[in-house]
Amino acid sequence: MKIRSHSESRIVELEAGSRWQIFPGDLDLTLDWKPETELTVVQAEDEVDTHKVVGGGGKVRVRPAGESWPAKDVKKH
Repeated sequence: MKIRSHSESRIVELEAGSRWQIFPGDLDLTLDWKPETELTVVQAEDEVDTHKVVGGGGKVRVRPAGESWPAKDVKKH
């Protein structure tokens, strides 16, 4: 999928309409994303993120927009 909107650094909206909150420690990995960057959302199986966005040269931890990150995990990572 391509990016529909990435105006807020911590939120990305994909062309299918899904909105994802980017893990604070991964924001630097999104700096080179362009509207034509191809991204894929995959289910994650760890305690920090629920999904990963893969593409643009890396994997970024995400949760659906509006969900909170567990504070202990943000501090730990």
